[in-house]
Amino acid sequence: MNYQLEIEIKLSRSKVIELFDNPDNMPKWQPGLISFEPLSGTPGQVGAKSRLRYKMGSRDIEMIETITERNLPDVFSGTYETKGVWNEVINRFEEISPEKTLWVSDVTFKFSGMMKLMATAMPGAFKKESFKFMQNFKEFAESDVVE
Repeated sequence: MNYQLEIEIKLSRSKVIELFDNPDNMPKWQPGLISFEPLSGTPGQVGAKSRLRYKMGSRDIEMIETITERNLPDVFSGTYETKGVWNEVINRFEEISPEKTLWVSDVTFKFSGMMKLMATAMPGAFKKESFKFMQNFKEFAESDVVE
């Protein structure tokens, strides 16, 4: 499953990157994030692995993030793996104007086992969840709290 999402953020690209690249901000825009635990490498750098734990409804989900590309302010990419799911996210940040940034996210999912059946039954759920994270980041970044 492949799809592309985009959202416009009313902030300079440098400010968007500053907020996006700070792991301390993750709980502010990733609902259900319980913990972010670096496992190997330098967090946020190519090759780094981290364990992310989320509470999604009544389920606890643990995934391993591997940073695959870091060419900021242009691109930041990674893979996310959990039982039955392999997910790649390529994030691109394009300057629309000095005070507007377009965040484009190219997303690939590969499924196995029971997750393959779930993905077939509910293909729109994954795209909807991905876009919700982008909307949450936009709201966080544009909020009056962020200066």
